[in-house]
Amino acid sequence: MTVALMWEARAVAGKGEELLAWATHQTLDPPPLRRETFRAPEDRVLVITWWDGAYDTQGLPELPEPGEDLARRAVHRWRFEVVANGG
Repeated sequence: MTVALMWEARAVAGKGEELLAWATHQTLDPPPLRRETFRAPEDRVLVITWWDGAYDTQGLPELPEPGEDLARRAVHRWRFEVVANGG
């Protein structure tokens, strides 16, 4: 089974590129099976990581909070399990 962790933050005004660079350079140990980083309007950054495990697998590494100098609010986090063949 595969579980996906989503991490989303909104940057302090004018610091979108800094937040994106910060998120891109965060390492996870062990590394995920897959990792993708996205950006969106209003200086939002989204990181999705895929892991071998069940939905409730404990101890998976996650990106930390970036700090008040970069993020305008607390990070939003979601967890999803992959559904094979859409059903």
